[in-house]
Amino acid sequence: MTGNETEEKMGLLDGRTAVITGGAQGLGYAIAERFVTEGARVVLGDLDPDATAAAVDSLGGPEIAAAVRCDVTVASEMEALLDAAGQRFGPPDIMVNNAGITRDATMRTMSEDEFDQVIGVHLKGTWNGTRAAAAIMREQKRGAIVNLSSLSGKVGMVGQTNYSAAKAGIVGMSKAAAKELAHHNVRVNAIQPGLIRTAMTEAMPQRAWDQKMSEIPMQRPGEPSEVAGVALFLASDLSSYMTGTVLEVTGGRFM
Repeated sequence: MTGNETEEKMGLLDGRTAVITGGAQGLGYAIAERFVTEGARVVLGDLDPDATAAAVDSLGGPEIAAAVRCDVTVASEMEALLDAAGQRFGPPDIMVNNAGITRDATMRTMSEDEFDQVIGVHLKGTWNGTRAAAAIMREQKRGAIVNLSSLSGKVGMVGQTNYSAAKAGIVGMSKAAAKELAHHNVRVNAIQPGLIRTAMTEAMPQRAWDQKMSEIPMQRPGEPSEVAGVALFLASDLSSYMTGTVLEVTGGRFM
């Protein structure tokens, strides 16, 4: 292959604009990184302006990426995020609802506020993002929405009644939205990661880590890049006949 042929090779997302919530670090950043390598321009919505600005620099600077402060629980801020993306790079073709928090505690000790916070960020935040993106994409007659659920939404985890409920809700929401938007050529799919090696999971107690590892047939945690690869598949035309699906990225855990 000649140098010119290499330069002309098309990326799977060439010319497309992607919006990613919680994009400053962890899975969100890994997804942004993968999208950029496939030709997309990305807009990162996050509450941490310093981390988001650093992520933009790492991704290649303002010609490729942009940072917008966004509280996903506030519908107007989500709409502003998508508007900013449109003004900067063009109307969003891809929306990844990834922003999330944990407030783990047993149901007996969990406060009402801890429950509401997790439901607000994960479930309402994903609804806000899906709804705002759909309003734009249905006019364009094209688009892909990727929602991050979790294995916790499939099996339920001790100490995560809030998180498990929110992540299960994202699956139901994604399927309902997929049915509403299919005739507009807008696809909605979800990903359920299992144990992925991030700063958050590596901070868990060793006993908890070992317990989770013992449940994984592949006998290793996943890497953020492995979730990003699935997000790329769902965001690209490789999955053009898929909507309302839930893809597990778990190493076979709880299959």
